[in-house]
Amino acid sequence: MRDLLKKGATLIVLGTGGVGKTTIAASLGVVAARAGLKTAVITVDPSRRLRDALGLDHLGGRPTALGARRLAAAGLDPSLQFFAMVLDVKGAWDALIERFTTDSALRERILNNPFYRQLTSQFAGSEAYAALAQLHDVHSRGDFDLIVVDTPPAADAFEFLQAPAHLSRLLDSRVARWLFTPYVSAGRLAMRLASGAARFVVRELERFAGATVLTSISDFFTAAQQALDGMVDQLNKAEALLHSGTVSFLLVTGSEEERLREAGATIEQMKAQRLRLSAIVINRLVDEETWQYLHGSARGTAPGLDAIANLRGALGRGLDRHHGLDALVKYLENYRARAYRDIARAGAFAQALPPGVRLAVTPEVRAGVIGLKQLAGFGRYLEGCEIKPARLRSVQSWETGVSL
Repeated sequence: MRDLLKKGATLIVLGTGGVGKTTIAASLGVVAARAGLKTAVITVDPSRRLRDALGLDHLGGRPTALGARRLAAAGLDPSLQFFAMVLDVKGAWDALIERFTTDSALRERILNNPFYRQLTSQFAGSEAYAALAQLHDVHSRGDFDLIVVDTPPAADAFEFLQAPAHLSRLLDSRVARWLFTPYVSAGRLAMRLASGAARFVVRELERFAGATVLTSISDFFTAAQQALDGMVDQLNKAEALLHSGTVSFLLVTGSEEERLREAGATIEQMKAQRLRLSAIVINRLVDEETWQYLHGSARGTAPGLDAIANLRGALGRGLDRHHGLDALVKYLENYRARAYRDIARAGAFAQALPPGVRLAVTPEVRAGVIGLKQLAGFGRYLEGCEIKPARLRSVQSWETGVSL
């Protein structure tokens, strides 16, 4: 992780919903701040996970510094420079309109347009577009040594990077501008609708606009001519930033078969788009004790899991007399079997990783990771979480005694 957290870098944390992206991103922010970097963690997730994780009462669209008292209470150096912010999607869009529309009356016309309001709140990709535009601004200002971006939850981890391009094509569509600028008469519109390309654009626009009538769409494209060029240019600059050497991507996944399959698909998508995936974290792979064993040099089975295998023999006939005890032992045996299956699955996944992509695993923390103090503790796991595929495969199978 120290290789990723360096001055001048931007780290984008990707992953499907529920894999722990926000915890990983926030903990990496703590690790970077403790390494002496002025660090900002930006979340695009509107569900307040980052705010709750940091124990903050409020988190807004401007970088908020974690004060000395809060840092000291978490056992951290009070002089650390650690900032956090949550993206205000609507505010980011409005800021773009403000920047690229010089006429105040025209600005108000755009901001109050029904299609614009739906575009910025309901269009798939509006969050990602605003996030990348703001990320480019924050990066360009150079206020921070390191930026960590917590992407929004999605069914597809790559969605965050794909969506802005779709939106850019819509805003930059010459057909849309030709069709709606200017909107003169129903007769003229009907003539234009005869074009197959025009019908496609209208269908797409209305699908995203819901019940918005064509007149509001037309009014938006008419009023926003000046702004659209600037907005598309801004996205193109952000796209260039994503492919630059200063941006790295970290993919967070779980150990479940479906999660790892999704992660594999994301790896292929990123390779096709020539985006630099630097590392993968398999989060919550095993318990804390087994995690310590995986990162050690000992051979054989993990001691905690091995102890479960001896329970039935040690308890003997007591299991027959106490059905509750037998049920508990079965539960632990199932836990042990599941742990080894997860390790084996992670090992097979690791073997197929492209060259140069590093693998890390983190444990399931018993106490949970809520609050700055817990994030700092979890950050210590992240600092030493890289693991070699051979280590995962060296763990002995509890059933067969054969190396996985």
